[in-house]
Amino acid sequence: MIQFLLAKGKSMATDHHRTATPVRLVITVILNLVITAAEVVGGLLCGSLSLLSDALHNLSDALAVLLSYAAIRLARRGNTARHTFGLKRAEILAALINAGVLLVLSVYLLYRAAVRFAHPEAVQGRLMMIVASVGLAANVTATLLLRRGARDNMNIRSAYLHLLSDAISSIAVVAGALAISLFGISWIDPLLTILISLYVLKQSYSLVKDAIHVLLEGAPEGLDLSRLKQQVERLPRVHGIHHVHVWTVGEHDIHFEAHVQVEDMALSETVAVRRGIEELLREEFSVNHVALQLECENCGEEDLIRKGGPSSGDRS
Repeated sequence: MIQFLLAKGKSMATDHHRTATPVRLVITVILNLVITAAEVVGGLLCGSLSLLSDALHNLSDALAVLLSYAAIRLARRGNTARHTFGLKRAEILAALINAGVLLVLSVYLLYRAAVRFAHPEAVQGRLMMIVASVGLAANVTATLLLRRGARDNMNIRSAYLHLLSDAISSIAVVAGALAISLFGISWIDPLLTILISLYVLKQSYSLVKDAIHVLLEGAPEGLDLSRLKQQVERLPRVHGIHHVHVWTVGEHDIHFEAHVQVEDMALSETVAVRRGIEELLREEFSVNHVALQLECENCGEEDLIRKGGPSSGDRS
């Protein structure tokens, strides 16, 4: 009974989280559009490149969050005859696009900062500080809205990275505006733009790499195939495992398929063997979808990872 209540509570918490996340995304879009408009006007009036760069980031944030929202909606659709895995990878694609856009924007802003260093312009520090402070408050609010969802979801994490980079950018812009107002250091404006862009480049590259790894059907990070093989082969009546394929459809949706050599037994007896392997993979390696081909004779290859292309009996 206690286990049932705990499971029910966890399910209700998950449902609440899934419902709350889209609402937070919509609020975040509205906040970012307001910030963008304010910073574009303020940046043009005071001649601040870092304010305009922050506005550009905020506009990309609004688009990124919209894309993340659309991806969540698509990923929740069920499996169909046309998409037998569903559309779970819509979130991975959204993460890749969002991070890719950040990479391009960062490179562009590095170029603009270099131009500003070569041809400095006067900046009105006081107006810059007022506008940047408004942007900072809104950016921090938007970042906190998505913080929880970013922990377990690559798609939300890509939108969160947009917002976090803008929050950091706003802090830097406020500090720069203060330096310009007090000491007249106009070169702090492009310098801050460079520092912000380099930080975003680093974070975006990491996210792009992770998303591409999933799309190329790479094995989940941290999954040790050698250990997995040893664990499976210790099970009763199992002689070996080979032709292993492990990949993720969604970020946390791990699929596994393999050939398993077992003792010569009746078909009905293989049910216990199969269930034992599935339970081991689920509990020890977080695999939630298992496809096994049981055989009493080796199919001709003993490699853990099959070297050639897929045969007609394997997943294409």
